[in-house]
Amino acid sequence: MSFLELGLDQRLASRCESLGYDKPTPIQKQAIPVIGTGRDVIGCAATGTGKTAAFLLPILNRIIEKSMPGVRALVIAPTRELALQIEASLAELSPSRAIRSVTLMGGTSMDRQLKALRTPPPVVIATPGRLIDHLERGTINLSRVETLVLDEADRMLDMGFWPDVRRVIEKVPAERQTLLFSATFSPAIEKVARSTMRNPGLIEVSPRGRAASTVDQKAYAVASESKTALLLHLLEEEDQSRVLVFTRTRRNAERLSHILSARGHKVNRIHADRSQAQRQGALLGFREGQHRILVATDIASRGIDVDSVSHVINYDVPEAPEDYVHRIGRTGRAGKTGQAITLVSPVDELSLMAIERLIGKKIERVVLPDFGGLAFAGPATGRPAGGAGRPAPVRTLRASRPGRRARR
Repeated sequence: MSFLELGLDQRLASRCESLGYDKPTPIQKQAIPVIGTGRDVIGCAATGTGKTAAFLLPILNRIIEKSMPGVRALVIAPTRELALQIEASLAELSPSRAIRSVTLMGGTSMDRQLKALRTPPPVVIATPGRLIDHLERGTINLSRVETLVLDEADRMLDMGFWPDVRRVIEKVPAERQTLLFSATFSPAIEKVARSTMRNPGLIEVSPRGRAASTVDQKAYAVASESKTALLLHLLEEEDQSRVLVFTRTRRNAERLSHILSARGHKVNRIHADRSQAQRQGALLGFREGQHRILVATDIASRGIDVDSVSHVINYDVPEAPEDYVHRIGRTGRAGKTGQAITLVSPVDELSLMAIERLIGKKIERVVLPDFGGLAFAGPATGRPAGGAGRPAPVRTLRASRPGRRARR
């Protein structure tokens, strides 16, 4: 099936072809015709399967078919990185880049946003907090919105944005189309989503919470105090072209970034304490190959769209199992293969088991005694499988000159 057969305007279909999109992905094939009818949709598909285009293409199609004044489509995203990714996708898909949009988010110039809103664009992309700022100032009018998109709504709930989202929903017309797309759905967010939608169609291309089949997943057993040594070993011994390292905390992201830089690695970091310019610069440098490693907190797990990420390394096991799916979804995208490595200390075993329940499969275990690796805990006792023996002696990696491999 071609994009033209999905009911898209010839100009949009031609644009997709010029971008090298030979045929729609499964989520696009199923979602675009349904969205085109005006029905509310809940879409569930693994990260990297083209779900952003699945909602943008029918929105653009509606705008092309009938020109009307005012903001006609509102896309709400939980993070600045994801908002910028959507903005880039819209600009890319728009024929001749003729369809205007504005992105409203914190950390960027309010004056520039106010200027862009004087002549309301047909599409507004926004993070919840900055959108509320504009609503309170009276600088945006949402009374003509035809389509409301809640992208990664589960993350908005986790981040405490849902009260703001509800305030926004009160400002858009009751007679509208609502679209909710995500790679995962918790029961809580599905209940909330259904309360804001009218008889939504559920399009579930992949089972909920399942990671992409193109990602090879491994878990390395490691003593907590040896995680950094194991990370350095993996980065210096393995063949890794472009690596994302995820931490739970901003402090860990800063610490690891400085350690890796001191070891001669080209590295940058992204977390909530960095300015928007710094965050965008780090992403751009990672995308363009100025640095091979990007250390990030979960603020970036749903907003990094970089080609050819070879490895995702979870230095810290994420607090929420759903975040694991989004983290490793940064590799193995667009049909390419990728590697996901999780460093698991004894206290992380229960969290790893929760991840396995979510994704519906066991993750391959790797034990490296040189890093205090123990056999993984059994499900009932929480003790090392095969006995309660002592950990192997912890051996750290000696510092070496930049660019040299560490010796054990």
